[in-house]
Amino acid sequence: MSHDHSFFGWALFEYLTLLALCLAAAGYVAGLWAHRARGRWPIHRTILWYTGLFCAGAGLVGPLADAARTSFSAHMVGHLLLGMIAPLCLVLSAPVTLALRALPVPEARALSRVLRTILMRGLTHPVIAMVLNAGGLWALYTTDLYRLMHTSVWVHALVHAHVFLAGYLFTVAMVGIDPNPHRSSFPLRAAALIGFLTVHSILAKWLYGHPPAGVESGDARIGAQIMYYGGDAVDVTLIIVFCAQWYTATRPRGTPQPNTQASR
Repeated sequence: MSHDHSFFGWALFEYLTLLALCLAAAGYVAGLWAHRARGRWPIHRTILWYTGLFCAGAGLVGPLADAARTSFSAHMVGHLLLGMIAPLCLVLSAPVTLALRALPVPEARALSRVLRTILMRGLTHPVIAMVLNAGGLWALYTTDLYRLMHTSVWVHALVHAHVFLAGYLFTVAMVGIDPNPHRSSFPLRAAALIGFLTVHSILAKWLYGHPPAGVESGDARIGAQIMYYGGDAVDVTLIIVFCAQWYTATRPRGTPQPNTQASR
């Protein structure tokens, strides 16, 4: 048995995943503690952060993640949690804003410089983020990569890292609320969003009749339906947030804002 198949390799992956999640959870708490002198941090952002971490963790570690190694439908639930729901929750929790307010001035300025780099501008450009996200999914399900990720823990880790990071960058490009010196126009973001929704739906329909190698047809149909309808549910939420941001940004001055106090 190869090292990739060993219990040690999978156990190490789970340990590092849990460690990263715990550090992310503790880091947000540290940011909240450092921010306390500057006023209250919105409670809904804190809830969104920990909801996002929970969704990411459920897609990577635990019963669902174990089932996903042999079940395509379970894998697709994990894909929705890790690549769509978790990024949306985490982005709307405004972690960069919290970090900029909580860090000492030199570190906050260093983080601001990173945000202004050409690399960050490229990664958060709507078209590039859309291609990374949608292209990665097509590569995963239409090549031998899906089979490889279930036989090699390291390929498994890299694929899941890409699914999460590509989903996060795409969500930042669409509806990010953190400071972004390179934020694109709403029409460009809308075009990229429509493009992603189209490609994602086409891929789900393709998988219904053309499952990855080794996936039983019945399981493939269930997984494709989860991708199609579950993805639509998340996409509707994304669209609502996007349209609300566009309306707020273009509302004529003097127009009263909708009363959202109850939802806060």
